[in-house]
Amino acid sequence: MAQEEGTAAASVVDSAAASVVDSAAASVVDSAAAAHSSEIQEEVSVPGVESCKYSRRVALRAILSRPDGGLGLVGHRVVIGGWVKSGKVQKKDTPAPSSSSTDGICSLILQSRLPNCLRSIIRALAGGRQVSFNRLDGLVREEVQDLTGFVRLQVNDGSCASNLQVVFDSSMVPLGQVTSRGSCILAEGVLQTATEPGKQKLELKLEKILHVGVVDPMTYPFTKTKMPLDFLRNYSHFRSRTTVAASVARIRNAAACATQIFFQNHGFLYVHTPIITTSNAQGGSAVFQVTTLLSEAENMELKAVGDYGQAEVEAAKASLKEKSDRIEELKRSDSNKETLAVAVQDLQKTQQLTSEMEARLRLESVFEYKDGKLNFAKDFFSQKAFLTSSAQLHLESYACALGNVYTCGPTFQAEKDQAAKCLAETWMVEAELAFTVLEETMTCAEDYLKFLCQWILDNCLDDIKLLSGRTKKRNLEFLRLAASSVYERITYINAIELLKKGNFKIDYGMQLGDEHERYLTDETFKKPVILYNYPKELTQFHTRINDDGKTAAAFNILLPKGQVLIKGSQREERFEAINERFQELGLPKEPYEWYLDLRRHGTVKHSGFSLGFDKMVQFATGLDDARDVIPFPRFHGKIKN
Repeated sequence: MAQEEGTAAASVVDSAAASVVDSAAASVVDSAAAAHSSEIQEEVSVPGVESCKYSRRVALRAILSRPDGGLGLVGHRVVIGGWVKSGKVQKKDTPAPSSSSTDGICSLILQSRLPNCLRSIIRALAGGRQVSFNRLDGLVREEVQDLTGFVRLQVNDGSCASNLQVVFDSSMVPLGQVTSRGSCILAEGVLQTATEPGKQKLELKLEKILHVGVVDPMTYPFTKTKMPLDFLRNYSHFRSRTTVAASVARIRNAAACATQIFFQNHGFLYVHTPIITTSNAQGGSAVFQVTTLLSEAENMELKAVGDYGQAEVEAAKASLKEKSDRIEELKRSDSNKETLAVAVQDLQKTQQLTSEMEARLRLESVFEYKDGKLNFAKDFFSQKAFLTSSAQLHLESYACALGNVYTCGPTFQAEKDQAAKCLAETWMVEAELAFTVLEETMTCAEDYLKFLCQWILDNCLDDIKLLSGRTKKRNLEFLRLAASSVYERITYINAIELLKKGNFKIDYGMQLGDEHERYLTDETFKKPVILYNYPKELTQFHTRINDDGKTAAAFNILLPKGQVLIKGSQREERFEAINERFQELGLPKEPYEWYLDLRRHGTVKHSGFSLGFDKMVQFATGLDDARDVIPFPRFHGKIKN
């Protein structure tokens, strides 16, 4: 009970200290930083620890990720910077602030709002306590110098999952500036063993505070250590400061780094593919259209006033002139004011209507229709354009000239779905291999996925463990399984037979659902599965049709829990075959003529695959919602920053 009271008191002290922040003290800190600027230029050298190349500070990862947890660096001086996760203020030689100290601070806060005539009485009753009042920016604040002794902060700079405990005397800086969650601090001190027993083995005893980035606790949205992920989505510009989002960011970084290393080490060429395109690689999927016509129409400030032609506009202008002449006559005559006012009001309505009719005619010059369809001849690109749903088609053109190529970039789908896995903007890793067939590409995709999982395990193990504890998922186990297994390869037909034996109601030609894929990976083979040779009706127009005429050379890689991370296929290189496929699916050939040229001139067998980058991060982190693994999520009905 006493411990709970002490914790509550500490919380009140923190809140009270934050509420009495003196904005003038910020300038004091800045002045101190300026005074130490010459000293900062001197190298703070720590044997065995490399400081950031373009900064004097040492990343916390270089200290805390050592095998000894940093204890081997005790006694060394370092400069660290980071954001406060939590702060605690204590009186010297006292585990926690007493209730009387808390009452004292609260009392002083109330006193700061009293008139000047009563403050002398308060000082007299204070028994010698040093209390100073300052009036800044129209607000009365106070500084309490003797109620606290030292401060303990948990600081994290984003380089690792662990926090560093920072200890310093409360006289170094006004407490409200540094104890608030989210405050930024840059400081210099000496590493020492922790003075209090607990999880922390190491702490930093500060000697100089070089910079403080103050947080306003009244408006800063994050006040608790754990907050729902759906709440954090509303503050995507701040959520990277939270433990979960920071771990996700480090895992994304590791996956991106591993991608570059794998493909570069295997002779692939990195290609930048366009985001704006005229062709849809996914066939019938919903895409975002790119146009400037709507912005031009909005600039005209048009209103829906009906359909008008040039004759109606001319008639309106003639009526406008007549009414203007009528008002001039009324002004020269002895007509009453009421008649003149009615005429002026009528003129104003006619002027507004005429203006809207003219704007409607200008709109017709922007939106032209041809054969009942909107004519894009006056659009920015003079034809329909879209945000890409896949880089595959453009990547193929480079594969047919340079060999093996890859890219990583955003893709877009305009699906109006609020499901947890649906994002309007996602990231995709795509690779194309020239002179290859399906089996060789499946091997490449398997090797890449194994490399990716192992790299994340080697470089982000602490983050994986942290997230496993948060989500209660077996993502660490699944990553190890995906990194070390020999993937099972089965055809679609064999998968259907296995599912029927497992009492699933499924027939040939049906798309496999999540429950089917989970059965194959988790119950039948208990490891990742590569499913290939799908019915051609389930594949895209660019997939090569097998010799049986019924199946196509496409594959999916299924990981534990039936998660599909990689999709690929052998591309149809034969012009006659792909031309026939266009006719079967009823696709317009005009937007794809450049793509068909690859089959007309110098065609080559080639294959490729794509990895859903955000899905990979989901698999590694164990998070259920794709909106929590991408830095700035965009989905139907939601875009904020």
